[in-house]
Amino acid sequence: MRIGLFIPCYMDAFETEVGVATLELLERLGCEVDYPFDQTCCGQPMVNTGCHHEAAACEALFVRNFAPYEYIVCPSGSCAHQVRAHLTAVEQTPEVAHVRERTLELTEFLHDVLKIDALPWAKFPHKVAIHYNCNSLRGINIASPTEIRQPPFSKPKALLSLVEGIAFADLARPDECCGFGGTFSVFEPTVSAKMGYDKVTDQKRSGADYVVSADSSCLLHQKGCADRMGVDLKYIHIARILNGAARPHDDPQVITRRSRRCCAANPQCRGTAPCPWRSSPRSAAQSHSARVLGSRFHLFLCPPLALLDGPTQETS
Repeated sequence: MRIGLFIPCYMDAFETEVGVATLELLERLGCEVDYPFDQTCCGQPMVNTGCHHEAAACEALFVRNFAPYEYIVCPSGSCAHQVRAHLTAVEQTPEVAHVRERTLELTEFLHDVLKIDALPWAKFPHKVAIHYNCNSLRGINIASPTEIRQPPFSKPKALLSLVEGIAFADLARPDECCGFGGTFSVFEPTVSAKMGYDKVTDQKRSGADYVVSADSSCLLHQKGCADRMGVDLKYIHIARILNGAARPHDDPQVITRRSRRCCAANPQCRGTAPCPWRSSPRSAAQSHSARVLGSRFHLFLCPPLALLDGPTQETS
């Protein structure tokens, strides 16, 4: 099964480890995964601010990048929902219809398509509370919202239940918005922050050690609120837990394989070996600057040595 890996802009800039974990997890499960190097934004920020027609160029590029794949998998329900429901600024050709239909959020792909029933490498001996992004919950239905009468279900929880040692904390308001809402947090910062504080308070009362979600954007918002409140909670994307919560980069074969594939595909490397991005360690500050200002596609499949050799951070 040939998969196109779709990584959101904010994840590329701030949480590259989630993209790496998603790639590794899909490969562990037997998928052939490609990361189209020309991918950019799916157009959601423009659509959210009412600039629908201005998103046409982004949408057209997205379709060109991902039309060849059997499935397009994204570790973000918000961006997956944007493609499925709102990729309408371009002409609705058969290629566009294919891309919209076959773009899936990571947990629904694992649950509905691959039908995963075992994750023998995954261990996470912690108590977690699950946060459901609003678009994931009500747009693409990864779980049942409380306002609708139907048998309860949760695809993320079903997958997490396969992880050894994990325990679940119950939130008083499990499907309440955390206040991020994309551009809502920019236009209504006071309301957004208050909603975030309420969400963090509920999470703390639950007794959770970690808050896990399929959307890094919400986790970044909640972590910022928790830090300002002085609340000791950790936030982690579900892909990292399902992948074992630590990247297996201590295996030289994994590094060599990924470097070779990356260097062969990226014109910045020109097929050279060893990979020039691995030629010297970088400080954390240099790595951050490189992620934000440098080659977005290269650092995903081939992160700097400083990121690989340092301790794994469990907080987002």
